[in-house]
Amino acid sequence: GHATTNGALHVSGNLGAQPASVVTTSSRVELIRPTREHLPSLLSALDRGWVPADSPAQRVRERALSDPAALLAEAEDREGRLPPIQLPDRTLAARLPSITRWIWDGEFAGRISLRWQRGTVELPPTCLGHIGYVVVPWKRRQGYATAALALMLQEARALNLPYVELTTDPDNVASQRVIEANGGVLHERFAKLPMYGGTEGLRYRIALGATRPAPEPQRDG
Repeated sequence: GHATTNGALHVSGNLGAQPASVVTTSSRVELIRPTREHLPSLLSALDRGWVPADSPAQRVRERALSDPAALLAEAEDREGRLPPIQLPDRTLAARLPSITRWIWDGEFAGRISLRWQRGTVELPPTCLGHIGYVVVPWKRRQGYATAALALMLQEARALNLPYVELTTDPDNVASQRVIEANGGVLHERFAKLPMYGGTEGLRYRIALGATRPAPEPQRDG
């Protein structure tokens, strides 16, 4: 999977005085709400060549160093109060309520986000799905995305959503396997908005009615 913005995350904290809230699926992979103590690991990933899809690496680095509180605040925005986001066509869109967690195995391994609209399961057309994720290149194909998605589905269930939607590309077989391992069913093929390239996408749905057993790790991207 890969991520862009809160408004279009396509299959990715508060101040450091607060402890990270951690949900664990195994001894290896967990989701954390990052604090200041985790920022050096993010910077290390940037140094190693990770390129965030939603912002230039240098911009992320500058924010981590000059305004870490704002960067960490993106982890917990359940009221959608953060500033509007800039879409690929440079227009602004109101930010949806969201949470973002870092995928963690002792160091930064990626991130995964969940966003929603209050009072409805529907999403605005500029938002490609409820959940999006990204794993750093050197930790891909090791089951990290499968585990992270399973953990984030617990957060989605707590919101009482009947289902979540995730989108991916027809040629992204690894991401399709991650979604399907977590109970995803292909809902439709659709044409993306021109700002996202106008190409064909796949929209999956994962029903949230019951707690599923932990999925088998997939060799995900």
